Amino acid sequence: MTAPEAGAGDAGRAPWGVRLAAAMDAAGPLCLGIDPHPQLLHDWDLPDTPVGLERFSMTALESAVGEGGSSAVAAIKPQVALYERHGSAGFAVLERLLREARDEEVLTIADAKRGDIGSTMAGYAQAWLSDDSPLAADAVTLSPYLGYGSLAPALALAEATGRGVFVLALTSNPEGASVQHAGGEQGSVARSVSASAARDNARALASGQEDSLDNTSGTMFTTGATGTNSAPGGSSAGTDGGPSIRPALGPVGLVVGATVAGQAERLGLDLAGVRGALLAPGFGAQGASGAGMRAGFGSAWPAVMATSSRAILRRGPSVSGLRVGIREALEELGR
Repeated sequence: MTAPEAGAGDAGRAPWGVRLAAAMDAAGPLCLGIDPHPQLLHDWDLPDTPVGLERFSMTALESAVGEGGSSAVAAIKPQVALYERHGSAGFAVLERLLREARDEEVLTIADAKRGDIGSTMAGYAQAWLSDDSPLAADAVTLSPYLGYGSLAPALALAEATGRGVFVLALTSNPEGASVQHAGGEQGSVARSVSASAARDNARALASGQEDSLDNTSGTMFTTGATGTNSAPGGSSAGTDGGPSIRPALGPVGLVVGATVAGQAERLGLDLAGVRGALLAPGFGAQGASGAGMRAGFGSAWPAVMATSSRAILRRGPSVSGLRVGIREALEELGR
């Protein structure tokens, strides 16, 4: 599977939902979080400097590229704050990571959690989603807590450039419940965010903008009456352990904690109805298992991409050790 480039200004770039679905079918529903925590740098015997940051990042990327030139994971997700703490030199390392991942045809999600209003939000959108930006990723995480509508500049630019966004909806940090759960089952904030994402995806999918041809494999991913991607090769297990059918994915995904997915139904979220990818942090080191995630996400499981950071990164600093961690994670997810 060859993913069209991000940041190349290519008007023919396939939409984000199509590219991500193809990557998940080819590599499995796993995103490698690249989180260069000071402790991990220490554990890898690297200095907590831009030099150590760069070596850490390039090693993680090499493991994600896999052997034989095919991606070992569906995407990588660098944690922007851990680059930002190194100032301009840290951002330079992040720019290199995003550029080289693009060259290696590995999808990228900038975990920036940006959220603001008006021209400021438009500035963040330009930074992370514009073809002209050196920080352009394939997708970016966003915070909707100044109102979902405040994200409009980013949503519009993502759709225009064939990129995507992941909006924080139901997170596992204890503090998040005071906002996300507010309103209860009939009107929780998380439910409102989920419903807004579903509306945007329904519009995008109905417009036909998420239908595209993977020019390398010749596989057509369509959004027909069934609302599913028609493609061979998907092998992610369903909730009953059998093969799952991945739905057509729109440009707006949600961040739903892997350890709290089971609360979605209680709060009135229709995760399967979002018709966007569900980025699920917390798999591995934070305690979520593959079986537990399948049970928690239920019918939405085919849209889930688990993200694992520390559980895999602790297998470093060798590339071979990281690849073993990736393979074990994929086996846990039923790949």
